[in-house]
Amino acid sequence: IPYGTIRDGLVYNFWQDETHVRGLWRRATLESYSGDEPAWETVIDFDALAAEEEANWVFKGVDCFKPEDGAKTLCMVALSDGGKDAVIQREFDLETKTWVEGGFETFEAKQGVAWADANTLLVGTDWGGDGSTLTESGYPSIVKRWTRGTPLEEAKPLVAGEKTDVGVWPFTIERVDGRVHQGVVEADTFFTSSYYLIGADDVPVKLPVPPRSSPGDVYKGQLLVSLQQDWEPEGQDTAFKSGDVVSFDLDLFLTNGALPSVDLVFRPTARQSFERVSTAGDTALIAINDNVVGKILRLERTEDGWQTTPLDLPGAGQASLAFADRKAATAFLNYEGFLTPDSLLAYNTEAGTVSTLKSVPAKFEAEGLTVQQFEAISADGTKVPYFIVHRADIPLDGTTPTLLYGYGGFQISLTPSYSPVTGKLWLEQGGAYVLANIRGGGEFGPDWHQAGLKGNRQRIYDDFIAVAENLISQGITSPEHLGIMGGSNGGLLMGVMLTQRPDLWRAVVVQVPLLEMLRYHLLLAGASWVDEYGSPDVPEER
Repeated sequence: IPYGTIRDGLVYNFWQDETHVRGLWRRATLESYSGDEPAWETVIDFDALAAEEEANWVFKGVDCFKPEDGAKTLCMVALSDGGKDAVIQREFDLETKTWVEGGFETFEAKQGVAWADANTLLVGTDWGGDGSTLTESGYPSIVKRWTRGTPLEEAKPLVAGEKTDVGVWPFTIERVDGRVHQGVVEADTFFTSSYYLIGADDVPVKLPVPPRSSPGDVYKGQLLVSLQQDWEPEGQDTAFKSGDVVSFDLDLFLTNGALPSVDLVFRPTARQSFERVSTAGDTALIAINDNVVGKILRLERTEDGWQTTPLDLPGAGQASLAFADRKAATAFLNYEGFLTPDSLLAYNTEAGTVSTLKSVPAKFEAEGLTVQQFEAISADGTKVPYFIVHRADIPLDGTTPTLLYGYGGFQISLTPSYSPVTGKLWLEQGGAYVLANIRGGGEFGPDWHQAGLKGNRQRIYDDFIAVAENLISQGITSPEHLGIMGGSNGGLLMGVMLTQRPDLWRAVVVQVPLLEMLRYHLLLAGASWVDEYGSPDVPEER
């Protein structure tokens, strides 16, 4: 599916195929895009650009800005030499489809930029080019403001972090009336951050939110904030829970510098988790997991407080916000399930209707297959859910070849998804596929993740073992017919399973594993994972 973003009624999409290996950035009208064969107009041909400049350019993203006065849209296009994380940023005129002569252009580095206005950028980068302004994790530690027509080295410093921070990056908050709030986020650790808005005389004003929280869009004057920790706002009687979405009047805070009354926007149940909130046209949308099934809720602020209404989705699968923006009345939703191919849905915020725009053709025979959800009881009594996909008529005698997949880290949720490879090469052949929703993930909110941090990692491993033992006790499979798979942090999980319980499996697929746990924090980005695993330099955590 050619997923896209909407700007001024045009859908923009990045596309690669055997002819356009480096890719095309292209656009079509929303009406044309909604049809089977959109009339695409090329904006940037990256294969042609690489050939023209004799460079190994790989497209790494784009950030665009259009002033409310109707002036032309300008974009910063990120280009990587060969695909590495370090990029250059180059200014592009979206109306003329040309690079801006003498426009903004950065040197190569791991960096972030954000538009403050048509003539101003906020930039976080390797300012000296020698790594002296990078954190120990290899990311920027200083954000500066860069004005058009001046050298980058003359940019004005706004916020400087510490070498021990994960990184410091710019961000902006656009308002309905066209105002842009300039901001900087200082990521103290992988999971904790301090957020600053740049006030009068360029003095950073710290947002009065807890370190484990994520400020988002402004909706009807309210700054929406998702919490990853319990919070009792100073001077207020209300207490909020980890996983809540809350809000407060941003203008009131910026006017008097004190935290206004904080309101509860959404509170997940014990078996729900918040995923994302975004403004869309004149409304706001919240994506949640409800017992590991995706739902999209429409959010409204009324005299009686915040209210939510669920959108009508095709079924009980994975649902997410693919695109939503305050300037577009149409939002794109993604939906898929174990037996349902990816589908792109359009939500019309004005009419309140959901329609299917595009769907990937089925790649395996789903007839006769069924999806079930069970719960295993972990060593400490915690109920751990898992999905199993299999033929409806499998014998419960322990003979079914079964592949069990897990991850368990970084608050990443594993949800129902459509896999042609698994379907064609495993399910069609009579195998069963199991997805374990163990702790460490985000399936039931921040607490589900934080239960397995640092010295509590064994809970995650016990959860995975409990799922395997439950499959065996039900007669679905047996150790002789059970294989397990996981990658990266899930590769660490596989390494532990291989050494702790080799009796439970006949096959272990360890993909791109993180196994060197006594030195991982010395491998550049590894320093940013200490908040997840603990530090080998701390005796109690080693």
